[in-house]
Amino acid sequence: MNYTHLGRTGLRVSRIALGAMNFGELIDEAASFKIMDAALDTGINFFDTADVYGGPQKPDMEKGYGTSEEIIGNWLAQDTSRRNKIVLATKVYQPMETGPNDKYLSAYHIRRACEASLRRLKTDHIDLYQMHHVDRATPWEEIWQAFEQLIREGKITYVGSSNFAGWDIATAQLIAACRNLLGLASEQSLYNLTQRTTELEVIPALRHFGIGLIPWSPIGMGLLGGVLRKISEGRRATPGLQAQIEARRPQLEAYEALCTELSESPALVALAWLLHNPAVTSVISGPRTVEQLHENVKALDVELSHETLTKLDRIWPGPGGEAPQAYAW
Repeated sequence: MNYTHLGRTGLRVSRIALGAMNFGELIDEAASFKIMDAALDTGINFFDTADVYGGPQKPDMEKGYGTSEEIIGNWLAQDTSRRNKIVLATKVYQPMETGPNDKYLSAYHIRRACEASLRRLKTDHIDLYQMHHVDRATPWEEIWQAFEQLIREGKITYVGSSNFAGWDIATAQLIAACRNLLGLASEQSLYNLTQRTTELEVIPALRHFGIGLIPWSPIGMGLLGGVLRKISEGRRATPGLQAQIEARRPQLEAYEALCTELSESPALVALAWLLHNPAVTSVISGPRTVEQLHENVKALDVELSHETLTKLDRIWPGPGGEAPQAYAW
């Protein structure tokens, strides 16, 4: 396993992070335990979840939101030595209950959500506490005050963001600097070969402030995972994914042909492309099986030549560079 610093911090995390979004919704506890065991065995020390992961609460279901955290907590409780072997990340923002203050980033909700996550995770601290989305209705002074309090109490160590615009990142950092805080350590963004808007302003902002980028959906919800080959083998795509396949079929054909030429699976090429970007700290892998986890880790050994990277740019063009040069002289 390869490790790097989380942004400008001294914390070292694995280049592949274990994403636990499927725990409790698509994967039961026993299978989730096996995946976490395998992740630890391969050297993955970065585990990412969110309070909302696990699926919606339904009348006929015992479990729902919060289940992913509960599964991780139960796994940690099996062997307490595991806690000091991982960097544990979770998120706050999404509604967990139906009350008017059971969501977003008020100091009131941040405090209560953190306490609830700690109970579900069966731990006394969260290593990276991430804002799942920006809340422009709450002043940054209030948000940072809430995080400062949690840091003082030892309940969280680092703060991260997710789905922020470049100017949100800049605003957050400037207010944090006024309070003599480290500010954001990382940003989770939608970033893959098919979704490259972050290259305009988010990545330049992260580089300027020394904030690590953690891409989510690295294989485009399955689009970059060899979807044409899977269809040819008789597998069916969901209606939403099928529409994307038809809209991007020429690109997908060129992409999968290039991967065949490289003798690499499309999913590994997609992961390796992200890992080649110096802005990227760690790529989130959300495997449904141990086999998928082991396969994704192989991306660390995939070398992409300058020629291959150029071909990928031709197939999946970005926004034309960074703002404003991408659209202005």
